[in-house]
Amino acid sequence: MAAKVGCHVSISGSIDMAVDNAVQRGCTAFQMFTRNPRGWHAKELDGQVTAAFRTKLKESGIDGDAICAHMPYLPNLASPDDAGFSKSAATLTDEVRRCGLLGIPYVVTHLGSHLGSGEEAGMDRLVKGLNGAAGAAKNDVMILLENTAGQKNSVGSDLGQLGDILDRCRPAGRFGVCLDTCHAFAAGYDMRTKKSVKETFGLFEEHVGMDRLKIVHLNDAKGELGSKRDRHYHIGLGEIGEEGMAAAARTADRNGIPLILETPIDEKRDDVGNIAKARELLAARGAGGAR
Repeated sequence: MAAKVGCHVSISGSIDMAVDNAVQRGCTAFQMFTRNPRGWHAKELDGQVTAAFRTKLKESGIDGDAICAHMPYLPNLASPDDAGFSKSAATLTDEVRRCGLLGIPYVVTHLGSHLGSGEEAGMDRLVKGLNGAAGAAKNDVMILLENTAGQKNSVGSDLGQLGDILDRCRPAGRFGVCLDTCHAFAAGYDMRTKKSVKETFGLFEEHVGMDRLKIVHLNDAKGELGSKRDRHYHIGLGEIGEEGMAAAARTADRNGIPLILETPIDEKRDDVGNIAKARELLAARGAGGAR
């Protein structure tokens, strides 16, 4: 089976354009927003647009289980502020509903910041928001929790904590994980060698479970190990490097997990170049993998 590899694609013009943009880049997996990611307001989905999206996706040949939507930037599900939390939880609920209409199986969410209220308080808020959204949206869209880079006041950078959060989510079948390699590295999980990637995925298996891993954000890192800097970089050109990127990619691929790239676009490389590099590393002999 061909590897499921792609990137985050634009919906500029119309949501169904995401499929066109994915095909144009040679994606066999992709991620998108279903709305303006920088605002709270979301234009209601038009029936013709959702039908066009579904038709284009079917005709594209891209596996329906290899696509995901990402939550917009503003929501903070760990916020101690009642108004901010309610708005964030409502946005997640609506995003799950929108994904159901579009036929998107996963929505990836950041876990938020407790803003100084403490990790336990932040986790309580987060779990409340997650469970509320899963209960309110009457579909089978899975909410994927994305590990964080360990920035101040963030929750979910520690794999043990991530596992604890998941264990409190109900119903369990509606939740999974999107593992970001850059975030894991920034949080202190080494991924620079085949050996260290195997160890990190071993910790993931121990604390979270590989069966819960549904998407991997394959990103190199601009910051050093444990830097707590959420700075993505081109595949193989960052602090993780080619060996680690290859091992992480192959581990995900062996488990049938789609690889979504969120890498920069600059004079060094664009999306097409980074996807090509990821495929090159997947195909390289001796690249290895954790499982």
